Amino acid sequence: MDGMDGMDDLDGGPEGGAPWKRMSKEELENQYSPSRWVVRLGAEEALRTYSQIGNEATKRAQATGRNLLDVPYGDGEGEKLDIYFPEAVSEGLPFLVFFHGGYWQSGSKDSSAFMVGPLTAQGVAVVIVAYDVAPKGTLDQMVAQVTQSIVFVQKQYPGNQGIYLCGHSAGAHLAAMMLLANWTKHGVTPNLKGFFLVSGIYDLEPVMHTSENASLLTTLEDAQRNSPQWHLKTAPTQPVDPACRILVTVGQHDSPEFHRQSRELYQTLRRGGWKVSFEELHDVDHFEILWNLTQKDYVLTQIILKTIFQES
Repeated sequence: MDGMDGMDDLDGGPEGGAPWKRMSKEELENQYSPSRWVVRLGAEEALRTYSQIGNEATKRAQATGRNLLDVPYGDGEGEKLDIYFPEAVSEGLPFLVFFHGGYWQSGSKDSSAFMVGPLTAQGVAVVIVAYDVAPKGTLDQMVAQVTQSIVFVQKQYPGNQGIYLCGHSAGAHLAAMMLLANWTKHGVTPNLKGFFLVSGIYDLEPVMHTSENASLLTTLEDAQRNSPQWHLKTAPTQPVDPACRILVTVGQHDSPEFHRQSRELYQTLRRGGWKVSFEELHDVDHFEILWNLTQKDYVLTQIILKTIFQES
């Protein structure tokens, strides 16, 4: 899965040379509008299909009855999570914890259980986390909520066989922020064994200059404080567990900026000594890359299962 050693030359040189800084406002807007890059459906239809598949997968997962729904992980009204268990429940389960996308402004745990069927069938518990999207929540609050949700899972299931974080798009950003978390102040260090970062944004500065920002980031300091790429580059963080595996993945039909964001995070982590690999998934767009997780034979489903069960 690694084979990307020749990629070090691809990050556009020093920060001042970042390719997005040379783009017109229209082009930058285009690059950060994932639905404009879909190849099989129109933009509206792709978004509709994505919601429909997520809703159906979640209904199926809830219908099994092997779940705990709307479990509070904090005191806030929006601080809830759903836990889906495999048939054989034991104290020592691996847990995959998923954070949905939606540009930090939309999306819901109630339509995000894409991967529950294939993973629970193989003995993995899946947790789908809600967080307060904007305008109710700020980015700092979302990061704090995601942190709290992981602390909750570790405290509830201290005998877990590993916690694996998975996020898509904005959710991949929130998952990546956990590479920087200071767990000591929470009184527990989660048993983090892996990260699956799917079509994410890790440097938020370019997003400041798009309509997607919608006052989410008002200053450069906001953007940097919430950019894992910026933190990892300016003050390299050592892995808490050197065996923790990170997969940075992007769809072939994601935009060039989404490709750049993923490649640069991969390179930065690799230089920092993390056990990281990069995958460009063939012939999928920003939405298919996630909705295909409903299928057990899908390449990303298989990579996740092999990583959790330590098969090379």
